[in-house]
Amino acid sequence: MIVYCLLLLPVAIIAYFLGSMDTIALASNFVFRKNLMRLGRGNLWIANFRRVYGLVGFIKLLLTELVRDVLPILFGGLMLGFKGHAEVGFAFAAFCLTLGRLYPVLYDFKGSHASFCMAVGAMFINPSAGIAVLVVIAAVTLISKFITVGTVAGALVLIPMAILMVDDALVRKLLIFMAIPVVIKHIPSLLRIAAGREEKLAIIHDVTYKFDEKF
Repeated sequence: MIVYCLLLLPVAIIAYFLGSMDTIALASNFVFRKNLMRLGRGNLWIANFRRVYGLVGFIKLLLTELVRDVLPILFGGLMLGFKGHAEVGFAFAAFCLTLGRLYPVLYDFKGSHASFCMAVGAMFINPSAGIAVLVVIAAVTLISKFITVGTVAGALVLIPMAILMVDDALVRKLLIFMAIPVVIKHIPSLLRIAAGREEKLAIIHDVTYKFDEKF
């Protein structure tokens, strides 16, 4: 048990803090080599980023987020792989990464949607489940015009997918525990949508800033 705790502790710390780090901040330091935060004010700097750097720049930004999500999950699999439980390491790192995205200590625990890292984490455990979650998130978001609705739909799909497609009980529980806080975190936003106080996505005009919306 002590050995497992020693292996899990660095995984938890690294995954949570990488999840807490803003993608724009990482891209500023390691990809674009300039302070991208100065492109605008509040949430609108993401939209400004798209206008200034275009589609290619935005793809680089998404790749930065993908690397940010993949690295801690790989690290978790490597650490627990020493004990023959790589899948547990993947799932535990994904869980901590999602918590960091939802409740980032670096930003006063005001996180973003965590839809991308949830889908990436699921793919490491079961590619079919991860792809299903990603497809549901994209489809429901496009239909409803609310990323919140798409993210919650993806989390709700992940739960039965984990129950039906994951054999390891601990991995299954970690995936479910990853999905539950995603749903809980979005309840206030769902209530605003029900009350008609949430802005819909404009698919053609400035869609990108919504992906980094704090709530």
